[in-house]
Amino acid sequence: MSRIGKSPITVPGGVDVTIDGPAVTVKGPKGTLSRSIPGIITVRKDDGVLVVERPDDERQSRSLHGLTRTLVNNMVVGVTDGFSKELEIIGVGYRAEALSPTQLRLALGFSHPVLIDAPDGVSFEVPAPTRIVVRGIDKELVGQVAANIRSVRKPEPYKGKGVRYLGERVQRKAGKTGKK
Repeated sequence: MSRIGKSPITVPGGVDVTIDGPAVTVKGPKGTLSRSIPGIITVRKDDGVLVVERPDDERQSRSLHGLTRTLVNNMVVGVTDGFSKELEIIGVGYRAEALSPTQLRLALGFSHPVLIDAPDGVSFEVPAPTRIVVRGIDKELVGQVAANIRSVRKPEPYKGKGVRYLGERVQRKAGKTGKK
């Protein structure tokens, strides 16, 4: 039995979970999330907890069991607390500026500024010119937007310049040595 899949999901107060066949909808103080779950996995609500069950021990059922439980749990956590990813910018003259909560301007050494628009449900904060915070209720979307920002200028291995996740360690290379 999946250790992750068999643990129940506690639903905090103020969160409403609706299960309509394969669709699970979670409404909370921060918003609403909806996801379609695989047909073989069932989700049921018992006294303020959600239980994810699988019909048999086949490989596909086992692999979807823990995944479905984690996805539903992320929905519950997202509508109550939300998710955030922090990025840091390293490099001389590299900086970020929030034009609005949904638009970001990056100066990353190109001949032009890079403008990034946030999808619905995601917002940007720039507490310092070299720090970006991506916030939202959908964990998958927040992570994808952060990855897209990082992909504009990935940290390079020689000087370490670029956009990286906060706390990310970049493997450095020695570079060329002069001829002697």
